[in-house]
Amino acid sequence: MGIVNIEDDLHEQLRRASKASCRSINAQAAFWIRIGMLGELNPGLTFQELAARELRAAGVGEPVQTEVAA
Repeated sequence: MGIVNIEDDLHEQLRRASKASCRSINAQAAFWIRIGMLGELNPGLTFQELAARELRAAGVGEPVQTEVAA
């Protein structure tokens, strides 16, 4: 793990976005970095397509199995 130096204005935007997204500042930065990296690796995909792909990979949207009490 390392430290990343960013401009004060970007850090302020990061802080505001983290509040709006209910994430920690570090989690918001990691999200932006990951989406940016995925965008560069997949220039033909939109943000929505990238996000949907990541959610599917994490198992979000799959039916939740619940047990029925007998």
